[in-house]
Amino acid sequence: MEREKVIVSEAELARQRDFQNKIKLLTSQRETQPLAMVDTFGCQQNVADGQLILGMLREMGFAFTNNENEADIIVLNTCAIREHAEKRVYGNLGRLTHTKAANPEQIICLCGCMAQRPSVAERVRESYRHVDLVFGPQALWKFPELLHRVYTERGRVFSIDDEHGSIAEGLPIVREGTVKAWVSIMYGCNNFCSYCIVPYVRGRERSRDKDAILAECRALIEQGYKEITLLGQNVNSYGKDLGADYDFADLLSDIDKIPGDYLIRFMSSQPKDATHKLFDTMARCTHVAKQLHLPVQSGCDRVLRAMNRPYTREGYLELIGYARSVMPELVLTSDVIIGFPGETEAEAMETVSLVEQVRFDALFTFIFSPRPGTPAAKMEDPTPRAEKQVWFDKLCDVQNTISAQLHAQYVGRTVRVLVDGTSDDLRWPLQGRTNGGRLVHLCGEASHVGTYQDVRITDSNTWALFGEVVSKES
Repeated sequence: MEREKVIVSEAELARQRDFQNKIKLLTSQRETQPLAMVDTFGCQQNVADGQLILGMLREMGFAFTNNENEADIIVLNTCAIREHAEKRVYGNLGRLTHTKAANPEQIICLCGCMAQRPSVAERVRESYRHVDLVFGPQALWKFPELLHRVYTERGRVFSIDDEHGSIAEGLPIVREGTVKAWVSIMYGCNNFCSYCIVPYVRGRERSRDKDAILAECRALIEQGYKEITLLGQNVNSYGKDLGADYDFADLLSDIDKIPGDYLIRFMSSQPKDATHKLFDTMARCTHVAKQLHLPVQSGCDRVLRAMNRPYTREGYLELIGYARSVMPELVLTSDVIIGFPGETEAEAMETVSLVEQVRFDALFTFIFSPRPGTPAAKMEDPTPRAEKQVWFDKLCDVQNTISAQLHAQYVGRTVRVLVDGTSDDLRWPLQGRTNGGRLVHLCGEASHVGTYQDVRITDSNTWALFGEVVSKES
């Protein structure tokens, strides 16, 4: 796409700020400050989008609540990747008929990937008439204007046009916490995996300007954030649309030059765009976590072709082998789909054998869920769900054994951990993450939250490590 068609102009952004001020004037006339609730489903990109929605609402004069009964506006920020997430959203929408009945002035909004699907928007239009505003990810930056229309026109507003997608810099943001932050570096996807709805609802790949990303990261580091996760539907594709000889590895290298005590993580990655240059950069950069989430999806070449995943089992194994050769301490995680249409038991077991060969630290596993509008949803799928469940259980048993074994190797070691929060478990009142992203439940002081600590690992299980703080760092 032409760059001028991607970047939202300053004039357009100023127009949205004007709508923010108009709504703030409306809210300031109320006896009490109005309350907003934002409920986000799905991936980290959705979480980042939710923080922008919170930022715009704050600028419009709202305070926040987690109680749907006291909220003056409710925003459901949705995900379209899994059927289960959609069912939860519809359930929540149905429940909100009661809050709307109790407070007819309440505004209910549906946004995010699910809202961008025409079939969903039509269902909401016909069956959930208490919903006032529906808009997709491409229209997020226009939220103030759309909400102003709801308030002033007193009619339902739908903004789900098939837009090319854009980049709007400088939107207000409300970050959750002061320790970890999300930074979107690009939006959209060009891969069109046959099972995935994302390219259809988030548009084509478009990268943010590197200077804007570096400025945002620098500001976060100066504010004391200890961990920054770079986000994109495929971060490895960063820069391909910029028309410059500058890629994701170059961006990592430049962020790494910013002084401070922090870690950089990133997700999600596509094997087809993972390179030796990227792994060499990760190995060299002191601020880049030695953690790689590289979704393989299947260990069978035929299934990979049916998924439109342009790499082979052998190619994936070569990438992992090289990454581990330059980063022996690398923590490796992945995504796997079991029961893809037409997959046989033998092909599913090829995936299990790949998991046994690679020995991932952890795995995110899914039984295939057809998404309407994708090629895979139209494929013949004769295998019963019960049979797929047997394959899935085998995969999980294998991975759980591997995870437990790898975690057990930490016991007795002292590792550096970012203490990022507290828990309700009195035995382990704190929690944190290792450089490789392993969850640690630990003993220590509340003052440790937001700092890096040396932690002696005393126990482990399949999903986490357990330990105690042995020294405090600044």
